[in-house]
Amino acid sequence: MTTESNSFTVTRIGIVNWLGLWTLLRKEVMRFLKVGFQTILAPALSSLMFLLIFKFAFGAARPTMQGVSFSQFLVPGLIMMGMLNQAFANTASSLIIAKVQGNVVDFLMPPLSALELFLGFVGGAVMRGLIVGLVTALSMMLLVDFHIIHIWAVLWFALQAVLMMGMIGLLAGVAAGRFDHLAAIQNFVLLPLTMLSGTFYSIKVLPESFQQFSLFNPFFYLIDGFRYGFTGVSDGSIANGIWFVLTINLILAVACYIMLRSGWRLKT
Repeated sequence: MTTESNSFTVTRIGIVNWLGLWTLLRKEVMRFLKVGFQTILAPALSSLMFLLIFKFAFGAARPTMQGVSFSQFLVPGLIMMGMLNQAFANTASSLIIAKVQGNVVDFLMPPLSALELFLGFVGGAVMRGLIVGLVTALSMMLLVDFHIIHIWAVLWFALQAVLMMGMIGLLAGVAAGRFDHLAAIQNFVLLPLTMLSGTFYSIKVLPESFQQFSLFNPFFYLIDGFRYGFTGVSDGSIANGIWFVLTINLILAVACYIMLRSGWRLKT
């Protein structure tokens, strides 16, 4: 009696299957571009509505935040929130739809290694998150005068953000069996972390216990560092934020690779 392993055994086409990787990445990108009104314009419009409400309904009554106007303080948080949500949605929805429709075999049978699957899926999430962020930023320029002060911070934290959420989406998509499993992760884990990360406020206005909690929230460092790139001010240490999110992303990358390599909940 033989025992079959669930791990991938891939027929190799060179060291890297560049054609296969490009095909998977292109498929992931075209999947969201074909419904761009839903995947790109709708998130940008949603963030724009938040800005309109806060700017015209509450903006005049709000004091400056760390020496910048409330609108200028709010814009980076809204841009980052859109990128986080859409990067997660891309990988998570791609995998769960494949499971529900029985199409998982479409990316298991081709000669793609676990690393190539990882790069293809997460690469699509990175593209979607960055495009949504760019479109959101351009639309908000019509309402708020804001500028980039530290371009390296904007690029670094934007890239780390979409990478992080793309990998979390991949893990969630592999682990989840139904759409309601993904909804539970979004509503009970990701949404609270996002709302408590300083998207709409400075964490310095929070009670001490909540401030300490924020220092262990990776979303806080992503938003705080991204906002620093636009305003030049931050609530926390930018250096700590750089290393914190990099460490989290390295851990997530290893977890994603191991999960894909094992074939858990994909081949069984």
